[in-house]
Amino acid sequence: MRTPDPPPDGEVTTRRQARLVVALVCAAMATFAQLYSPQGVLPDIARDLGTGAETAALTISASTLGLAVAVMPWSFAGDRYGRRRAMLVAVVGATVLGLVSAWMPTLELVLLARLLQGVFLAGVPALAMAYLNDEVETRAAVVAAGWFVGGTTIGGLTGRIVATPVAEQTSWRLGLTVVSIIAAVAAFAFVLLAPAERGFVPGRGGGAHAALRKVAGNLRDPALVGLYLIAFLLMGGFVAMYNYLSFRLVAPPYLLPGWLVGLAFLAYLAGTVSAPRAGVVASRHGRYPVIVVMVLVMLVGVGITLAGPLWLVLLGLVVLTAGFFGAHSVASGWASARAVHSRSQSTALYNLAYYGGSSVLGWAGGLAWEAAGWGGVVGFVAAAVLLALVVLEVCVRRSG
Repeated sequence: MRTPDPPPDGEVTTRRQARLVVALVCAAMATFAQLYSPQGVLPDIARDLGTGAETAALTISASTLGLAVAVMPWSFAGDRYGRRRAMLVAVVGATVLGLVSAWMPTLELVLLARLLQGVFLAGVPALAMAYLNDEVETRAAVVAAGWFVGGTTIGGLTGRIVATPVAEQTSWRLGLTVVSIIAAVAAFAFVLLAPAERGFVPGRGGGAHAALRKVAGNLRDPALVGLYLIAFLLMGGFVAMYNYLSFRLVAPPYLLPGWLVGLAFLAYLAGTVSAPRAGVVASRHGRYPVIVVMVLVMLVGVGITLAGPLWLVLLGLVVLTAGFFGAHSVASGWASARAVHSRSQSTALYNLAYYGGSSVLGWAGGLAWEAAGWGGVVGFVAAAVLLALVVLEVCVRRSG
């Protein structure tokens, strides 16, 4: 019997790249499904644990805070031990902690487990692009990066729309557990599919001390600092809006069941459309005007949610989401492109600010909710968005 000829080198490379892309999509799904899965069940958490809205929202803020502070250390670990190996530890550790956190008996232990889960989750956004660019040629990497971002969107949606209806029929703990089980399947797929690294060189870039010098260099650039501040403000306002929307929709006059509240998160798909489109427009007309327009779109969406009819509230959410992801896609790319000699550190700083805003402002919006209801949340988010416009003008535009 004749032994089949081995596939050509090009075919082997294509298969390997396809495996890498699928593995990264699985890692993104495992990560972002767990990160925001409590968002749709915050009212259930508050009721079960006897807390207020802003305290329940700490279940999200704890994870995003852990992610924010751990992004930079994970980038150093990946440089030293390899991106694939570090990501394996991150994905598996996060999934185990996700299963544990859902069954902690007290709020304090839930928050501690979620904080540690966030620390592990940080390994995926911190290292995925470096792993990809090491192993895939440049043109294919651009396409693969788009698939990775798509995986984050799918993961974020999965966490929200699965946990909510399951929690309605059982409990929020079981809802989060089901999400973690789905994430565990995705994590296992990543472990099986992620190919061994070929392009990785240990200690590239001079190690942690050199990286820290690059961080300091980025922070001396007013435009980069402005972009980091914009990430903090816009992401914080965006998460605050989604966090407390659930409390509004389950209360009078809407009184929506949990499964319908979960479907409201499908508005997240507006970002899937706006993000790549904003990038195309920015390539033709420049980044600054596109970010300004997208931030203004976000502000309009925030205002529309003040309306009484449910369809207008949901329309406002769609507009807000489209504006946010359009602005974020352009700003994040700008933060990387401007830092010509220290892009990985600039990306890490952007992520730190991005998830830091989610943690701090996502929680602080609850104080506005408790004090003034939905109108307070809208005022709080609108102030953050307007401040982002000021930062864009003062720090970014004037610095060129």
